[in-house]
Amino acid sequence: MPTDVKICGLSTPETVTAALAAGADLVGFVFFPKSPRNVSTATAKDLARIARGKAKIVALIVDAEDALIDEITREVAPDLFQAHGGETPERIAEINRRSGRPVIKAIKIKSDADVAQAKAYETTAALILYDAKAPETLKNALPGGNGIAFDWTLVGSGKSLPSFILSGGLNPANVAQAVKVTGARIVDVSSGVEKSPGIKDITLIREFIAAAKGAR
Repeated sequence: MPTDVKICGLSTPETVTAALAAGADLVGFVFFPKSPRNVSTATAKDLARIARGKAKIVALIVDAEDALIDEITREVAPDLFQAHGGETPERIAEINRRSGRPVIKAIKIKSDADVAQAKAYETTAALILYDAKAPETLKNALPGGNGIAFDWTLVGSGKSLPSFILSGGLNPANVAQAVKVTGARIVDVSSGVEKSPGIKDITLIREFIAAAKGAR
């Protein structure tokens, strides 16, 4: 069964269209002002119109307040939210209740102890997304999209939740190996298909999706 692919941090009609044409299963829009991939709800609404019915629409938030969640729900109507901050299991449940959408919870990992944190979200998050924990020495680190990979064996077969999204430092050259090591059914990429921070490269998007779906 081919691996599902999420292209995150899309911000233009051209890149959304290219991702869909290449076979993306999920497209992500970032609502976090500090990110170079941040979009307004108005922009995301237009982009979501292109993707609706062709791929799942994911709204990435970082410790968002209720007002933003309500605005995104009303204007963008995403299929899922992705919580990429320090949200507790209780907050994930509240976002789910408030929006009526399933919530993906991002867990940043570097060790087995980090992976174990995911267990606390089993009953509230629809899916766990494993991302790399940024090193303390990395200046201006973002909650995600730093282009850093982690030790994939930490979430290898039998070590993690049965279904999860793999993220963190993936690119066209390494995604097939990442899928083989982890058994991930869904992979997520952002900076790995960019020519500069926040600027997606259509050729890299195509190459990434082809490599991910050709893995196993």
